[in-house]
Amino acid sequence: MAYIITNACTGCGSCSRICPTQAITGEKKKIHTIVPDLCIECGSCGRICPAGAVEDAFGIASVRMKKSAWLAPVFDLKACMACVICLDACPVGCLAVGPPEGKDPNGYPRMADLSSCLGCGLCVAGCPADAITLAPRMAP
Repeated sequence: MAYIITNACTGCGSCSRICPTQAITGEKKKIHTIVPDLCIECGSCGRICPAGAVEDAFGIASVRMKKSAWLAPVFDLKACMACVICLDACPVGCLAVGPPEGKDPNGYPRMADLSSCLGCGLCVAGCPADAITLAPRMAP
């Protein structure tokens, strides 16, 4: 179920600028809304909202946090099958396939652009090998 924006919205537009699917609409200084059919439940709107005006489907208000505190994927390359489903699942394209290493002919997923990662966990949810976890961001 989609996130919702409450009446506490100040219309700053932070949420609409970060939404990877353009699911958030609204005018400056007016309450914004989320189009449920476009919302992928990544939660980035709530983590960036300065007014605390975003709630999940259970009515739990999201908490604003600095982007440096957001989680990011960590890959267990021993468990990874190099299927790249995680790349397809990523709504912002921050993952890429790295070059093959050593005698292994496969390239494996890696973080290509940490600054654009939303920490949404869609790569984790899509991984058939449970080879991805979310952890605190590490500097490149």
